[in-house]
Amino acid sequence: MNYDIRDISLAPSGHRKIEWVKNNMPLLSALEADFRAEKPFEGIRISLSVHLEAKTAYLCKVLAAGGAQMSVTGSNSLSTQDDVAAALAEDGMKVFAYHGADDEEYMRHMPNIIIDDGGDLVGMLHEKRRDLASEVLGGCEETTTGVIRLKAMEREGILMFPMVAVNDAKCKHLFDNRYGTGQSVWDSIMRNTN
Repeated sequence: MNYDIRDISLAPSGHRKIEWVKNNMPLLSALEADFRAEKPFEGIRISLSVHLEAKTAYLCKVLAAGGAQMSVTGSNSLSTQDDVAAALAEDGMKVFAYHGADDEEYMRHMPNIIIDDGGDLVGMLHEKRRDLASEVLGGCEETTTGVIRLKAMEREGILMFPMVAVNDAKCKHLFDNRYGTGQSVWDSIMRNTN
C-alpha cells in the first residue's frame, strides 16, 4: 500500500480544499503549468515533511506535475488534516500521516529524502539512517529550531549534504520571527478560513 492514513473516504473534502488553494494561489498555479510542460524534476524523488494541509498538499501536486516522485508525511501529527492526506493518497501519492499519530507511528511515517520542518528528518538521516544520506542532493529547513540544529551539525562537521535555511530568508524572518506572530497563529487563521 502506498499510504498510511486515517480514512480514504475523507478524500472528497480534501480535494475541495486543495482545489480552493489552486484557485487562490496564482503563482503556484503558474509554476504547475510550467512544471507540467518542462518536467524539471523528472526522475527525482522528493519527500516532504511539512504541516500537511491544503496549501502544502497543492505544493506536493505541483512538484509531482514537474515529474517528481513524491512522498509526504506530516511534520506535526496535530496539524495533519486527514481529509487532505486522503485526497493525496486517492490521487496515487505516497502519503504517510494522520492526525494524532503517537510517537511510534510518527517515526514510522518519516521519509528518507527531505524538505524539512523542524529538523526531524535531517536528524534521523544523520543519526539512524546514514546509509540513505548519500542519495540526498540537499534540502531545506524552515524553522528556527531546525536551523539551529543544522548550524550545530555544520559546526561539528557532520552535516552530510547542503541545506537551505529558509528560516533565514528576510521575508520569512520579518513576517514570522521578528514580529513574533508564530506559525501557529497563521496556521489557525488559514485552517479556519481555508
